[in-house]
Amino acid sequence: MAPVPITETTVETPADTTSRQTATETPRARPSTRVLGWLLAAAVALAALNLRPVVASLGPLLGRVRTDLHMSATVAGLLAAVPSVCFAVFGFAAPALARRFGPTVVVTAGMGAVAAGVAARSFAGGTAVFLLLTALALAGVAVSNVLIPVVIKRYFPDRVGPMIGLYSMALSAGTALAAATTVPLTSALGGDWRVGLGVWAALALLALLVWLVTLALRRDGRSAGAGTVAEPARKLPITRSRTAWALALFFGCQATGAYSTMGWISQIYQDAGVSASISGVLLAVIMAISVPISFVLPNLAARRGDQRIFVVVLASCGIAGYLGLMLAPAGGAWLWAALVGLSNCAFPLVLTMIGLRARTSGGVAQLSAFVQGVGYLLSIPGPILVGTLYQSTGGWYLPLGFMALLLVPQVLIGLRAARQRFVEDEVGIEDEATPGHG
Repeated sequence: MAPVPITETTVETPADTTSRQTATETPRARPSTRVLGWLLAAAVALAALNLRPVVASLGPLLGRVRTDLHMSATVAGLLAAVPSVCFAVFGFAAPALARRFGPTVVVTAGMGAVAAGVAARSFAGGTAVFLLLTALALAGVAVSNVLIPVVIKRYFPDRVGPMIGLYSMALSAGTALAAATTVPLTSALGGDWRVGLGVWAALALLALLVWLVTLALRRDGRSAGAGTVAEPARKLPITRSRTAWALALFFGCQATGAYSTMGWISQIYQDAGVSASISGVLLAVIMAISVPISFVLPNLAARRGDQRIFVVVLASCGIAGYLGLMLAPAGGAWLWAALVGLSNCAFPLVLTMIGLRARTSGGVAQLSAFVQGVGYLLSIPGPILVGTLYQSTGGWYLPLGFMALLLVPQVLIGLRAARQRFVEDEVGIEDEATPGHG
């Protein structure tokens, strides 16, 4: 990926133009801008690496955690739903925090919360404390989920597709890494699940350090980008936008499937006779499939006027994968993992659509918070229902049938969300900051 200079959408005065020209003529200005661009891109990638190990590292060890903490299947389903709760609650708060402190400051704080929560939950003596500390880590994940697309829209306005691709690819890579290595890493470190989960705090600490360096060099907290058009003229009445609601419902459907998969896929395979370590690798396959796709898909989607073809193809893969898991979970384990992994690429697709459906970084912040907040709220019952159906029936036919059936409304809603629209146009607010844009 070529070095990407950090750019911002600005309204220039003659004085601004003169200053810009002077800065351009300064020999050291360009290398400094390139370095900051690379540094911020690296910070985005490292943050993305930490957004899923909080959950993905838990799946392969869930049986040991449940035994040690005396956790029922229903409570384990609740644990699988905790990410959605945190993402909804803290995701709604992210735009206000970004306006108060600046998005880079909030993401930096989010990385600190991830590191602290992941490290501390390893010492939890009971289910309640474990859930609370997991929620702390997920609060950091939540604000980062909402604000990293805002950072991309603000500082890489001409590279939204590639940067969302980098972000999505790193996010999938972090999930795959955690899923594939948690069990063998735990065994190598003595077999204690607490060590196996806690070791992921080191990756979060690395991301925190890079964000702190980025923040110190840019010195752009709340005052960042004086003169930068980061917000629309006034707050968007986002609930009046049909596209915003369609994106939120689409996001909710895909999040339900994704977190049900991450929370239960290892148990599904283990109940079919697959070993714990191989089930972890199969979860890693699900996530690894999405690594290259997550980089390519946003670029392809950003080039099209609408993204409806991608909505249909990804859902079709998911239906085939879940039906395969119902009928022959062990016999076609690798194929089903690949198909479910392709279906989960609806996440980078909806992130890309969020970035494309608003005209400014401020609009993206409000749209991202609304879509992810409402979407994650809607997804909360899903993993709990899957756990309850599993506990009540003792099998996976009904839970997997539910997950396959959920993809039908996901397609229908996604076809509406994928149409080329701007939420500002739908709610009757013109883009005063950047006239003629879009």
